[in-house]
Amino acid sequence: MELPLAFTDYMHALLGSEEYDKLVAALDEEQPVSIRLNEEKLQASSFGRFRASLRKVPWSATGCYLNNRLSFTFDPLFHAGCYYVQEASSMFVEQALKQYVAQEPVAMLDLCAAPGGKSTLVRSLLPEGSLLVANEVVRSRSRILAENLTKWGHPDVVVTNNDPVDFSPLDGFFDVILTDVPCSGEGMFRKDPVAVSEWSPGNVEICRQRQHRIIADIWPCLKPGGILIYSTCTYNTKENEKNIRLMQKDLGAEVLPLQVPADWNITGNLLTGEDFPIYRFLPHKTEGEGFFLAVLRKPGQGNGNVWAEQSCTRDITSVLYGQRDDNQRVRGRKPVDKGTKSSGSVKEQLAVLRGWLTAPDEYEFLTHGDNLSAFSKELLPRLSALRSSLRIVQAGIGIAELKGKDWVPAHALAMSTALNRAAFVCEEIGSEQAIAYLRKETVVLPETAPRGVVLLTYQHIPLGFVKNIGNRANNLYPQEWRIRSGYMPEEISELAGLL
Repeated sequence: MELPLAFTDYMHALLGSEEYDKLVAALDEEQPVSIRLNEEKLQASSFGRFRASLRKVPWSATGCYLNNRLSFTFDPLFHAGCYYVQEASSMFVEQALKQYVAQEPVAMLDLCAAPGGKSTLVRSLLPEGSLLVANEVVRSRSRILAENLTKWGHPDVVVTNNDPVDFSPLDGFFDVILTDVPCSGEGMFRKDPVAVSEWSPGNVEICRQRQHRIIADIWPCLKPGGILIYSTCTYNTKENEKNIRLMQKDLGAEVLPLQVPADWNITGNLLTGEDFPIYRFLPHKTEGEGFFLAVLRKPGQGNGNVWAEQSCTRDITSVLYGQRDDNQRVRGRKPVDKGTKSSGSVKEQLAVLRGWLTAPDEYEFLTHGDNLSAFSKELLPRLSALRSSLRIVQAGIGIAELKGKDWVPAHALAMSTALNRAAFVCEEIGSEQAIAYLRKETVVLPETAPRGVVLLTYQHIPLGFVKNIGNRANNLYPQEWRIRSGYMPEEISELAGLL
């Protein structure tokens, strides 16, 4: 790998000759491939078998290294949200949450979240009843973030598309903020040749200034006593230790230590004369890419979870239909059961829709145009506050879309861990049919399959819905998520094949 001369001079001075030579040698080696398993979707026995058959990432309870890269594009379990392909070093965020986030519900913001690796990680770790707000400033990337979080399946997530300054009205709103800030990308040199070509000392300075602005904008939104996790995928001290030192000096932040076993080979502070704890991953010492993390606490005492103390008592029928008269209908249309024609009162049809969730009483049903979603009743006050200031991409669980006289279940419902599978007829399909479905091609079901909406499963994991009309099944997979590649490898390596 041909590295920029200014970078080699800087890193040589920072690490010394011996360590620098080891770093350069590591950058010429093959990049390790790692995934993180979704314990909520894999049954307990399957999760245990996968963990036993794969080499573990030391600092992650669900992270694993792969000896050989899987055919991710053609693995139905990847599309079903059973695992996420994530760089191993970045999974270290898990340690900050486990050691400093209490077991009581919190509101957490992942500020620079796309494509969603850290968001899916922290959502799996937060205490039950917590809310995760995952934000991305670039609109196109916010859609990718929403897709990945939908596939991961946890219901208590809000995806936003905002600049950090847009959060300023939410003073003291968040208990935890993760700022995986945009950086010069030195730690990605091995996997991204573009990062090498775009690197320059001037770009490092631009990144430092941007990082400083991001922290200044979002710091007021962290409640007193709250935790901010700062991370980058770069090596230099300008974007790392020096930024932490400024947060200490200008914001009064307390830099917190993490308990880290010595055999993880994580490198500490590289600033001479400073002893605050930071955690740097170097690819010649740890199996992964370059990564930096520090944990900071905002001074002062928090005043409790004030938003969670509020309540919302709106009647669910009035929220869904705008009124309570069972004989009235929305714009002359009415919901239907599993894609069939409507009959009965609004309450009867509402009972069907509610039955699509395992614990419907925990959710408020909300409409946006012809789309129906569900959001945790306990977290509605927080959602209301977010809506007053931010652009919401999606919130909670997508339930259904009203098409003509039919309520058609949303793909997000199939992906959600709150899905009540017993509410639908399920049909197990094989790999060939699963890939056809994910390409949004026609799926043919057995003659014994009933007509109407059918939930397809692969390896007994929900994959999505079709509407069986007899001679064929209409594919309800989202058009924008389909596998676009017309290429089919001769051999497909799937997660299921590792058992």
